Amino acid sequence: MNLIVLAASGRTGLALARQALERGHTVTAIARDPGRIGLDHPNLRKVAGDVSDPASIAAVVGADSVVLSGLGTDVAGVLLDGAKAVVAAGPRRIIWLGAYGTGASADAAGEGAGVLWKFMGDRIPDKIAADDAVLAAGGTVFHAGVLSDEPESPDRRTVGLDAAPPFDLTAKVSRETVAAAMLDEAEEPRFPGVVALPLNA
Repeated sequence: MNLIVLAASGRTGLALARQALERGHTVTAIARDPGRIGLDHPNLRKVAGDVSDPASIAAVVGADSVVLSGLGTDVAGVLLDGAKAVVAAGPRRIIWLGAYGTGASADAAGEGAGVLWKFMGDRIPDKIAADDAVLAAGGTVFHAGVLSDEPESPDRRTVGLDAAPPFDLTAKVSRETVAAAMLDEAEEPRFPGVVALPLNA
């Protein structure tokens, strides 16, 4: 497949791009500074793009595109800008990274998810709005728990909100596991238009 990875210079974006190449896909990696994308491969194209400039995203994303986003930020508003820019570009599919315990997954996560407001504060409404924009466009949003830099879990699985475990700060999920789950969804859609959870086990 020809895949587009948004925010490819970040840790999750790099994992997405690297794993996609390992699976034999062709990857267009978008970052504000393509020089920070620490990968080289014959099937990798690095391009500059900034979600605050929708034209730069539209120049790369087309009607046949499958976009996977590792976009994350400490600044409120960036995620919604990114979602709007990607949706407006009209790709065939969007696979987006969100946070477990926010928006659509808040009820499933339970009371423990309340701690997220202490860490994310005003970024949570931004996350929810971005997720909603992607879901409304028929995309899949992966709500990951606390991320770690551990290897991909051999016991990993992806579940819907009906099988979601309670939110637990100690139950981390590796970025490699999240990337693998998102790529599974790109290759064989199971959760179009809804929220899915990548789990280590």
